[in-house]
Amino acid sequence: MSTDLVRVIVAIVVTPDDEDKVKDGGMAPIFVAKDRQEQQKISMYISRITQSVLHDLENGVLMLVKH
Repeated sequence: MSTDLVRVIVAIVVTPDDEDKVKDGGMAPIFVAKDRQEQQKISMYISRITQSVLHDLENGVLMLVKH
């Protein structure tokens, strides 16, 4: 028997410009990248490590979800 986390927000990645769009207190960690390029890079690494799916909310917030 195996157990996996599913339907969980694994992480949120933003830049300092969009940091006000998320709030602490949720279950997912929030990573603040220095710019969009680093935001993409961090998101890609987290996605690979956690086998999660990257969702672009098109407001500067990238959310990684384990489905």
